[in-house]
Amino acid sequence: MQLRSGRSILLFALFTVLALSACGKQDKPGSSGPGGGRGNQPVPVVVQTIALQDWNDSLQALGTVRAHEAVTVTAKVSETVQQVHFESGQDVAKGAPLVTLSGQQQDALLASAQAQLKDAEAQLQRLTQLGGQQLVARSAVDTARATRDAARAQVGQIRANLSDRVIRAPFAGVLGIRQVSPGALVTPGTVIATLDDISRVYVDFPVAETELADVAPAQALTGTAGAYPGKSFDGRVQTVAARLDAGSRSATVRGEFANLERLLKPGMLVRVALLRSTRKALVVPELAVQQIGNETFVWRAKGDGTVEKVDVVVGGRIPGQVMLASGIQAGDRIVTEGTGKLQPGAKVAAGAAPMADDAKH
Repeated sequence: MQLRSGRSILLFALFTVLALSACGKQDKPGSSGPGGGRGNQPVPVVVQTIALQDWNDSLQALGTVRAHEAVTVTAKVSETVQQVHFESGQDVAKGAPLVTLSGQQQDALLASAQAQLKDAEAQLQRLTQLGGQQLVARSAVDTARATRDAARAQVGQIRANLSDRVIRAPFAGVLGIRQVSPGALVTPGTVIATLDDISRVYVDFPVAETELADVAPAQALTGTAGAYPGKSFDGRVQTVAARLDAGSRSATVRGEFANLERLLKPGMLVRVALLRSTRKALVVPELAVQQIGNETFVWRAKGDGTVEKVDVVVGGRIPGQVMLASGIQAGDRIVTEGTGKLQPGAKVAAGAAPMADDAKH
Protein backbone atom coordinates (compact mmCIF):
# COMPACT_ATOMS: atom_id res chain seq x y z
CA MET A 1 0.00 0.00 0.00
CA GLN A 2 2.82 2.41 0.79
CA LEU A 3 4.49 1.59 -2.58
CA ARG A 4 1.31 2.39 -4.53
CA SER A 5 0.85 5.61 -2.58
CA GLY A 6 4.41 6.70 -3.41
CA ARG A 7 3.90 5.99 -7.11
CA SER A 8 0.72 8.08 -7.10
CA ILE A 9 2.53 11.02 -5.57
CA LEU A 10 5.33 10.79 -8.16
CA LEU A 11 2.85 10.64 -11.05
CA PHE A 12 0.95 13.68 -9.70
CA ALA A 13 4.18 15.67 -9.38
CA LEU A 14 5.20 14.73 -12.94
CA PHE A 15 1.87 15.86 -14.40
CA THR A 16 2.14 19.14 -12.49
CA VAL A 17 5.61 19.90 -13.90
CA LEU A 18 4.46 19.12 -17.43
CA ALA A 19 1.43 21.38 -17.10
CA LEU A 20 3.52 24.30 -15.80
CA SER A 21 6.02 23.78 -18.61
CA ALA A 22 3.25 23.96 -21.22
CA CYS A 23 1.90 27.19 -19.71
CA GLY A 24 5.36 28.72 -19.82
CA LYS A 25 5.71 27.94 -23.51
CA GLN A 26 2.40 29.62 -24.28
CA ASP A 27 3.52 32.84 -22.54
CA LYS A 28 6.87 33.15 -24.32
CA PRO A 29 7.61 36.53 -25.98
CA GLY A 30 6.81 36.61 -29.63
CA SER A 31 3.28 35.28 -29.22
CA SER A 32 0.32 37.34 -30.32
CA GLY A 33 -0.76 38.25 -26.75
CA PRO A 34 -1.01 41.81 -25.45
CA GLY A 35 2.49 43.08 -26.16
CA GLY A 36 1.87 46.51 -27.62
CA GLY A 37 1.93 45.25 -31.18
CA ARG A 38 5.38 43.65 -31.02
CA GLY A 39 4.11 40.23 -32.04
CA ASN A 40 2.68 39.01 -35.29
CA GLN A 41 -0.60 40.88 -34.86
CA PRO A 42 -0.40 44.70 -35.37
CA VAL A 43 -2.42 46.85 -32.98
CA PRO A 44 -5.49 48.30 -34.69
CA VAL A 45 -5.52 52.09 -34.34
CA VAL A 46 -7.10 55.14 -35.92
CA VAL A 47 -4.77 57.88 -37.14
CA GLN A 48 -5.41 61.45 -38.20
CA THR A 49 -3.25 63.63 -40.43
CA ILE A 50 -2.69 66.92 -38.65
CA ALA A 51 -3.20 70.21 -40.48
CA LEU A 52 -3.33 73.87 -39.44
CA GLN A 53 -6.83 75.03 -38.61
CA ASP A 54 -8.59 78.01 -37.06
CA TRP A 55 -8.42 78.01 -33.29
CA ASN A 56 -9.74 80.28 -30.60
CA ASP A 57 -9.89 79.48 -26.95
CA SER A 58 -10.18 81.42 -23.72
CA LEU A 59 -7.64 82.39 -21.12
CA GLN A 60 -8.87 81.19 -17.72
CA ALA A 61 -8.00 82.81 -14.38
CA LEU A 62 -9.38 83.16 -10.86
CA GLY A 63 -9.97 86.74 -9.72
CA THR A 64 -11.20 88.70 -6.71
CA VAL A 65 -14.11 91.15 -6.78
CA ARG A 66 -13.41 94.71 -5.68
CA ALA A 67 -15.89 97.56 -5.30
CA HIS A 68 -15.85 100.31 -7.91
CA GLU A 69 -15.44 102.77 -5.04
CA ALA A 70 -14.81 101.81 -1.42
CA VAL A 71 -14.12 103.79 1.72
CA THR A 72 -14.22 103.38 5.48
CA VAL A 73 -16.15 106.34 6.87
CA THR A 74 -14.51 107.68 10.05
CA ALA A 75 -14.91 110.56 12.48
CA LYS A 76 -12.55 113.52 12.15
CA VAL A 77 -13.06 115.10 15.57
CA SER A 78 -13.55 114.05 19.18
CA GLU A 79 -17.22 114.40 20.00
CA THR A 80 -20.33 112.57 21.17
CA VAL A 81 -22.69 110.99 18.63
CA GLN A 82 -25.95 112.91 18.72
CA GLN A 83 -27.86 111.06 15.98
CA VAL A 84 -27.31 108.17 13.55
CA HIS A 85 -29.16 108.56 10.24
CA PHE A 86 -28.70 105.12 8.67
CA GLU A 87 -29.08 101.38 9.21
CA SER A 88 -26.68 98.60 8.30
CA GLY A 89 -26.82 97.64 4.61
CA GLN A 90 -28.74 100.76 3.60
CA ASP A 91 -28.38 102.37 0.16
CA VAL A 92 -27.41 106.04 0.43
CA ALA A 93 -26.97 108.86 -2.06
CA LYS A 94 -23.90 111.03 -2.34
CA GLY A 95 -23.87 113.67 0.41
CA ALA A 96 -26.49 111.91 2.54
CA PRO A 97 -26.00 112.57 6.29
CA LEU A 98 -24.80 109.52 8.16
CA VAL A 99 -24.02 110.75 11.68
CA THR A 100 -24.53 114.03 13.52
CA LEU A 101 -22.15 114.82 16.39
CA SER A 102 -23.16 117.01 19.34
CA GLY A 103 -20.55 119.72 18.76
CA GLN A 104 -20.52 120.93 22.38
CA GLN A 105 -16.80 120.46 22.77
CA GLN A 106 -16.08 122.21 19.48
CA ASP A 107 -18.42 125.08 20.40
CA ALA A 108 -16.45 125.61 23.61
CA LEU A 109 -13.15 125.51 21.73
CA LEU A 110 -14.47 127.98 19.16
CA ALA A 111 -15.52 130.45 21.86
CA SER A 112 -12.07 130.23 23.49
CA ALA A 113 -10.28 130.64 20.15
CA GLN A 114 -12.39 133.64 19.19
CA ALA A 115 -11.56 135.30 22.54
CA GLN A 116 -7.85 134.69 21.94
CA LEU A 117 -8.16 136.13 18.44
CA LYS A 118 -9.86 139.23 19.78
CA ASP A 119 -7.07 139.78 22.33
CA ALA A 120 -4.40 139.20 19.68
CA GLU A 121 -5.98 141.73 17.32
CA ALA A 122 -6.20 144.34 20.13
CA GLN A 123 -2.57 143.72 21.10
CA LEU A 124 -1.43 144.07 17.48
CA GLN A 125 -3.38 147.32 17.08
CA ARG A 126 -1.85 148.80 20.24
CA LEU A 127 1.70 147.82 19.34
CA THR A 128 1.26 149.08 15.78
CA GLN A 129 0.32 152.52 17.15
CA LEU A 130 3.29 152.52 19.52
CA GLY A 131 5.56 151.39 16.75
CA GLY A 132 4.43 154.33 14.63
CA GLN A 133 5.60 156.57 17.47
CA GLN A 134 8.84 154.57 17.67
CA LEU A 135 8.07 153.64 21.25
CA VAL A 136 8.42 149.87 20.69
CA ALA A 137 10.75 147.81 18.55
CA ARG A 138 9.57 146.68 15.12
CA SER A 139 10.20 143.05 16.18
CA ALA A 140 7.52 143.38 18.86
CA VAL A 141 5.00 144.41 16.22
CA ASP A 142 6.02 141.47 14.03
CA THR A 143 5.59 139.05 16.93
CA ALA A 144 2.14 140.42 17.71
CA ARG A 145 1.13 140.08 14.04
CA ALA A 146 2.27 136.42 14.00
CA THR A 147 0.28 135.76 17.19
CA ARG A 148 -2.81 137.31 15.59
CA ASP A 149 -2.40 135.19 12.45
CA ALA A 150 -2.05 131.99 14.50
CA ALA A 151 -5.20 132.81 16.48
CA ARG A 152 -7.10 133.49 13.24
CA ALA A 153 -5.98 130.13 11.82
CA GLN A 154 -7.09 128.36 14.98
CA VAL A 155 -10.58 129.83 14.67
CA GLY A 156 -10.76 128.71 11.05
CA GLN A 157 -9.72 125.18 11.99
CA ILE A 158 -12.34 124.88 14.70
CA ARG A 159 -15.03 126.18 12.37
CA ALA A 160 -13.99 123.52 9.86
CA ASN A 161 -14.26 120.90 12.58
CA LEU A 162 -17.74 122.14 13.40
CA SER A 163 -18.71 121.57 9.78
CA ASP A 164 -17.56 117.97 10.34
CA ARG A 165 -20.27 117.53 12.99
CA VAL A 166 -22.42 116.07 10.21
CA ILE A 167 -20.60 113.13 8.61
CA ARG A 168 -21.84 112.59 5.04
CA ALA A 169 -21.52 109.87 2.40
CA PRO A 170 -18.75 110.86 -0.05
CA PHE A 171 -20.45 108.92 -2.89
CA ALA A 172 -23.55 106.82 -3.52
CA GLY A 173 -23.32 103.22 -2.40
CA VAL A 174 -24.21 100.54 0.13
CA LEU A 175 -23.28 100.94 3.79
CA GLY A 176 -21.80 98.10 5.78
CA ILE A 177 -22.40 97.20 9.41
CA ARG A 178 -23.07 100.23 11.62
CA GLN A 179 -20.28 100.66 14.18
CA VAL A 180 -21.62 103.53 16.37
CA SER A 181 -24.72 104.38 18.37
CA PRO A 182 -26.18 107.63 19.73
CA GLY A 183 -24.31 108.76 22.84
CA ALA A 184 -21.05 107.07 21.88
CA LEU A 185 -17.85 109.10 22.14
CA VAL A 186 -15.89 109.12 18.89
CA THR A 187 -12.37 110.33 18.26
CA PRO A 188 -10.50 111.01 15.00
CA GLY A 189 -10.31 107.71 13.14
CA THR A 190 -13.27 106.04 14.84
CA VAL A 191 -15.00 103.84 12.24
CA ILE A 192 -18.62 104.77 11.48
CA ALA A 193 -19.26 102.21 8.69
CA THR A 194 -17.90 101.01 5.37
CA LEU A 195 -19.33 102.36 2.11
CA ASP A 196 -19.08 100.52 -1.22
CA ASP A 197 -20.27 101.44 -4.69
CA ILE A 198 -20.99 98.03 -6.26
CA SER A 199 -23.25 99.13 -9.12
CA ARG A 200 -20.11 98.28 -11.08
CA VAL A 201 -17.30 96.12 -9.76
CA TYR A 202 -13.72 95.33 -10.63
CA VAL A 203 -12.31 91.82 -10.82
CA ASP A 204 -8.52 91.62 -10.48
CA PHE A 205 -6.91 88.45 -11.82
CA PRO A 206 -3.33 87.35 -12.65
CA VAL A 207 -2.08 86.65 -16.18
CA ALA A 208 1.29 85.00 -16.81
CA GLU A 209 3.82 87.09 -18.71
CA THR A 210 3.84 84.51 -21.52
CA GLU A 211 0.13 85.21 -22.16
CA LEU A 212 0.11 89.00 -21.80
CA ALA A 213 0.29 89.45 -25.57
CA ASP A 214 -3.26 88.06 -25.75
CA VAL A 215 -4.66 90.67 -23.33
CA ALA A 216 -5.64 94.24 -24.21
CA PRO A 217 -8.01 96.88 -22.78
CA ALA A 218 -11.66 96.59 -23.89
CA GLN A 219 -11.42 92.83 -24.54
CA ALA A 220 -14.59 90.93 -23.65
CA LEU A 221 -14.66 88.92 -20.43
CA THR A 222 -17.03 86.34 -19.00
CA GLY A 223 -17.17 85.67 -15.28
CA THR A 224 -18.75 82.90 -13.22
CA ALA A 225 -19.09 82.68 -9.44
CA GLY A 226 -19.55 79.60 -7.29
CA ALA A 227 -22.35 81.35 -5.45
CA TYR A 228 -24.48 81.49 -8.62
CA PRO A 229 -24.23 78.19 -10.56
CA GLY A 230 -25.23 78.50 -14.19
CA LYS A 231 -25.11 82.32 -14.22
CA SER A 232 -22.48 84.30 -16.09
CA PHE A 233 -21.45 87.96 -15.91
CA ASP A 234 -20.24 90.01 -18.87
CA GLY A 235 -17.40 92.48 -18.56
CA ARG A 236 -14.38 93.99 -20.28
CA VAL A 237 -10.70 94.41 -19.57
CA GLN A 238 -10.19 97.85 -18.05
CA THR A 239 -6.42 97.91 -17.61
CA VAL A 240 -3.27 95.79 -17.36
CA ALA A 241 -0.81 96.51 -14.56
CA ALA A 242 2.44 98.15 -15.66
CA ARG A 243 4.53 95.90 -13.41
CA LEU A 244 4.86 92.14 -13.05
CA ASP A 245 5.06 90.28 -9.77
CA ALA A 246 8.66 89.12 -9.42
CA GLY A 247 7.69 85.86 -7.74
CA SER A 248 4.87 84.63 -9.97
CA ARG A 249 6.03 86.36 -13.18
CA SER A 250 2.48 87.53 -13.78
CA ALA A 251 0.70 90.87 -14.15
CA THR A 252 -2.58 91.86 -12.55
CA VAL A 253 -5.35 92.49 -15.06
CA ARG A 254 -8.40 94.46 -13.94
CA GLY A 255 -11.75 93.67 -15.50
CA GLU A 256 -14.87 95.79 -15.07
CA PHE A 257 -18.32 94.18 -14.74
CA ALA A 258 -21.78 95.71 -14.60
CA ASN A 259 -23.45 94.64 -11.34
CA LEU A 260 -26.90 96.21 -11.33
CA GLU A 261 -28.35 93.28 -9.37
CA ARG A 262 -25.49 93.61 -6.88
CA LEU A 263 -24.89 89.88 -6.90
CA LEU A 264 -21.11 90.25 -7.02
CA LYS A 265 -19.74 91.41 -3.69
CA PRO A 266 -16.27 92.64 -2.72
CA GLY A 267 -13.97 89.75 -1.81
CA MET A 268 -15.91 87.15 -3.82
CA LEU A 269 -13.94 84.78 -6.08
CA VAL A 270 -14.84 84.84 -9.78
CA ARG A 271 -13.52 82.58 -12.54
CA VAL A 272 -12.75 84.80 -15.50
CA ALA A 273 -12.59 83.68 -19.14
CA LEU A 274 -11.00 85.96 -21.73
CA LEU A 275 -11.73 85.00 -25.34
CA ARG A 276 -8.58 85.07 -27.45
CA SER A 277 -8.51 86.09 -31.10
CA THR A 278 -8.75 83.41 -33.81
CA ARG A 279 -5.40 82.05 -35.00
CA LYS A 280 -3.99 79.11 -36.96
CA ALA A 281 -2.84 76.18 -34.83
CA LEU A 282 -2.20 72.43 -34.78
CA VAL A 283 -5.15 70.76 -33.06
CA VAL A 284 -5.64 67.10 -32.11
CA PRO A 285 -8.50 65.24 -30.43
CA GLU A 286 -8.26 65.26 -26.65
CA LEU A 287 -8.00 61.43 -26.54
CA ALA A 288 -4.79 61.54 -28.59
CA VAL A 289 -2.86 63.38 -25.87
CA GLN A 290 -1.48 61.12 -23.15
CA GLN A 291 -0.47 62.33 -19.70
CA ILE A 292 1.70 60.15 -17.43
CA GLY A 293 3.19 61.97 -14.47
CA ASN A 294 4.94 65.06 -15.78
CA GLU A 295 5.18 63.62 -19.28
CA THR A 296 2.77 64.73 -22.02
CA PHE A 297 3.00 62.97 -25.38
CA VAL A 298 1.24 61.66 -28.48
CA TRP A 299 1.83 58.58 -30.66
CA ARG A 300 3.00 59.39 -34.18
CA ALA A 301 2.60 56.79 -36.96
CA LYS A 302 5.74 56.25 -39.06
CA GLY A 303 6.02 55.22 -42.68
CA ASP A 304 7.22 51.69 -41.79
CA GLY A 305 3.97 50.85 -39.99
CA THR A 306 5.26 51.44 -36.46
CA VAL A 307 4.66 54.23 -33.96
CA GLU A 308 6.91 56.51 -31.93
CA LYS A 309 6.25 58.50 -28.79
CA VAL A 310 6.54 62.28 -29.25
CA ASP A 311 6.68 64.73 -26.33
CA VAL A 312 4.41 67.72 -26.85
CA VAL A 313 3.57 71.02 -25.16
CA VAL A 314 -0.12 71.83 -24.73
CA GLY A 315 -0.97 75.40 -25.72
CA GLY A 316 -4.68 75.36 -24.96
CA ARG A 317 -7.78 73.23 -24.49
CA ILE A 318 -11.45 73.31 -25.32
CA PRO A 319 -13.89 70.42 -24.76
CA GLY A 320 -12.75 67.51 -26.95
CA GLN A 321 -9.84 69.36 -28.56
CA VAL A 322 -6.25 70.20 -27.60
CA MET A 323 -4.00 72.77 -29.27
CA LEU A 324 -0.35 71.70 -29.33
CA ALA A 325 2.21 74.49 -29.12
CA SER A 326 5.19 72.29 -30.03
CA GLY A 327 6.25 68.70 -30.66
CA ILE A 328 4.41 67.94 -33.92
CA GLN A 329 4.19 69.46 -37.38
CA ALA A 330 1.51 69.80 -40.02
CA GLY A 331 1.29 66.57 -41.99
CA ASP A 332 2.16 64.27 -39.06
CA ARG A 333 -0.09 61.24 -38.64
CA ILE A 334 -1.19 61.03 -35.01
CA VAL A 335 -2.91 58.07 -33.34
CA THR A 336 -6.27 59.25 -32.07
CA GLU A 337 -7.83 55.91 -31.04
CA GLY A 338 -6.32 52.66 -29.78
CA THR A 339 -3.45 54.17 -27.80
CA GLY A 340 -3.93 51.93 -24.76
CA LYS A 341 -1.66 49.04 -25.89
CA LEU A 342 1.00 51.02 -27.74
CA GLN A 343 4.71 50.95 -27.03
CA PRO A 344 7.57 52.65 -28.91
CA GLY A 345 8.21 50.69 -32.11
CA ALA A 346 4.93 48.79 -31.98
CA LYS A 347 3.41 47.70 -35.27
CA VAL A 348 0.00 49.17 -35.99
CA ALA A 349 -2.80 48.59 -38.45
CA ALA A 350 -3.84 52.17 -39.10
CA GLY A 351 -7.28 53.21 -40.16
CA ALA A 352 -7.52 56.79 -41.34
CA ALA A 353 -9.67 59.35 -39.58
CA PRO A 354 -10.94 62.37 -41.54
CA MET A 355 -8.76 65.46 -41.38
CA ALA A 356 -10.09 68.16 -39.09
CA ASP A 357 -12.10 70.86 -40.82
CA ASP A 358 -10.58 74.31 -40.98
CA ALA A 359 -13.28 75.65 -38.70
CA LYS A 360 -13.47 77.70 -35.57
CA HIS A 361 -13.58 75.90 -32.23
